[in-house]
Amino acid sequence: QVQLVESGGGLVQPGGSLRLSCAASGRTFSSYAMGWFRQPPGKEREFVAAITWDSVTSSASSVKGRFTISRDNAKNTVYLQMNSLKPEDTAIYYCAAQYRGSGSILPRVYDYWGQGTQVTVSS
Repeated sequence: QVQLVESGGGLVQPGGSLRLSCAASGRTFSSYAMGWFRQPPGKEREFVAAITWDSVTSSASSVKGRFTISRDNAKNTVYLQMNSLKPEDTAIYYCAAQYRGSGSILPRVYDYWGQGTQVTVSS
């Protein structure tokens, strides 16, 4: 069993930055691929970025060059650095874990989910 707790969301102006964190319980964090997803108001949950156990990363085209995913296995934490934020980035952001995963873009393959953190980009 893995528990995930996101933090770092909030209100930010367009062009600003935020860093989201996702702290995981358990001793096998390094065996999990981690993903960040988001759900804008009234829309489906969508892939943002993922990182495999050996730190191979991928990201959605809508955030490429602006968002960076990273992990610190010693701290059981995955991060999402978000720069140059736009109003369309407004959403609830979730982290997810997939045991020995490949960093899939599909939400359904992830085994565990956090409760989400709200990110609002507005002037």
